[in-house]
Amino acid sequence: MPKLTRNQFLKAAGLAAAATGVGNLWPAEALAESDAQQQPPLTNEPDLVVVNARVLTSDPATPRAEAFAVKNGRFVAVGSSGDVRNLATARTRVIDAQRATITPGFIDAHCHPSGVTELYGVDLDLRRVEDIMAALKKRASSTPPGQWVSGFKFDDTKLNRRLHRRDLDEAVPNHPVEVNHRGGHTSWYNSKAFELAGITRTTPDPADGRFFRDADGELTGQVAERARGVFSKVGTRERFTPEQQRERARNGMRHMSELLTAAGLTTVHDAGAGREKVMAYEDTRQAGELRHRVYFMVRGESTFNGFKAAGIYTGFGDEWVRVGSVKYGADGSASERTMRMSTPYVGTNDYGILTMTQEQIHEVVDDAHQHGFQVSIHANGDVTIDMVLKAYERALQRWPHPDRRHRIEHCSLVNPDLLKRMKAIGAIPTPFWTYVHYHGEKWKEYGEEKMRWMFAHRSFLDAGIVVPGASDYTPGPFEPLMAIQSMVTRKDFEGRLWGPNQKVTVDEALKIATINGAYASYEERIKGSITAGKLADFVMLEKDPHDVDPDQIKNIKVLRTVVSGRVVYPKNES
Repeated sequence: MPKLTRNQFLKAAGLAAAATGVGNLWPAEALAESDAQQQPPLTNEPDLVVVNARVLTSDPATPRAEAFAVKNGRFVAVGSSGDVRNLATARTRVIDAQRATITPGFIDAHCHPSGVTELYGVDLDLRRVEDIMAALKKRASSTPPGQWVSGFKFDDTKLNRRLHRRDLDEAVPNHPVEVNHRGGHTSWYNSKAFELAGITRTTPDPADGRFFRDADGELTGQVAERARGVFSKVGTRERFTPEQQRERARNGMRHMSELLTAAGLTTVHDAGAGREKVMAYEDTRQAGELRHRVYFMVRGESTFNGFKAAGIYTGFGDEWVRVGSVKYGADGSASERTMRMSTPYVGTNDYGILTMTQEQIHEVVDDAHQHGFQVSIHANGDVTIDMVLKAYERALQRWPHPDRRHRIEHCSLVNPDLLKRMKAIGAIPTPFWTYVHYHGEKWKEYGEEKMRWMFAHRSFLDAGIVVPGASDYTPGPFEPLMAIQSMVTRKDFEGRLWGPNQKVTVDEALKIATINGAYASYEERIKGSITAGKLADFVMLEKDPHDVDPDQIKNIKVLRTVVSGRVVYPKNES
């Protein structure tokens, strides 16, 4: 690269940063474009210069670089070490990266960060039923009689044996017990809970849920989907004052923000925010404790109706906290084996569970679409994805729009016809990106043929569909380096291959983890790549994912996470 003078390089960087213009945009994208144009003056000296790095930019115009400069929280120049160093003055902080690898900040396009259960709940991410029993018994010992004892992050396939209602009865006979699967769609209850709810072996399953039974017709304790609703109406729960609730929510969000940024995540799409969660984000931000950016999906009828009444729609907010889509759920879970499919689970007549009818999906999509909201509908199985696409296709036919970007959350099991229809309307899938690796023991219940079309990042890319990555935490781990390994290798913890035809390259995985995530929130003009004019969100890694054994990518150490040019991890560098 030829040596440029400081003025020549600034001029070139300025031209590159200004190379986008406002087109025919819907409100969310127009706001993002407005953000992109609020660039700092490029004639000022940078606050920060990073040189001698291996910069993987996720920018197709300049995929690799050695250095970049930051001013007022945005990249102002990207290029060679010599040219970028030439921009520095005596007041500029200059960092020699010593050939460390730098990527754009990672973006998780579907996550449920709260932190409240992590700080205050009973963590049942354990591997022995006996340990789960002991943890519940310990919490029950300090819980008033008749009050619920609840645990979270339980995983039924990672145990020494299956959990049964009898285990819960033995551990906690006198309190109602609720053991929530980390996937969020099934729970296990003890006999006391069933008694309070009036559920017996003869109680019929609702259309949108299931009470699981053993071969003798006895309740096993497992309950799926909306059949769980009856338990929320009985017994007593621990109660908090509004002030206590708000403090717990803020403490939890601060905790999660530290965990997320330690893993290299700089933006998270929160897949379900009601009033309390929205307040937690703002409270944490006002306290100076929010380290990551958020694009939150509105969840809950009262919250959504309030936003509509106030004239708020997708895109409101700023570069830290932004209103995203409105969120609904139409079927079951991939990890809990309840998603609705056109063919049954291996060795069964079970096709999974629907939680919305076609008419209900049409109704919510029409409403949100007309009110300026991007729509996000949880749809794992091919049957459900088809139903959601029918609603999106109908809404776009009735009220055309050039760039709605309605989303299909998870979009786990696809086929060529679904891909074609998604591409035609610009729908965005958000498939799980750590699942193949982390939940490998579950995939035998789907079978090899289904796994060739599940979490189909390769097929989405080949079809020209902009696909981001999504953890769905807590159902899946949120670590993006584990996600990159999972997408690149398609191997689980034991080295078994699941759907190897869906492998992607490291460069493609990095694109999924960065710029594609920004696209899913209409923010590709302000984040997702190391490009002059964009927000200075980046991650410094100990090693380049291209250079290590693909089976070791998840073990690469995150050295530093930076948001708007400010170090947010490690904490002591803030």
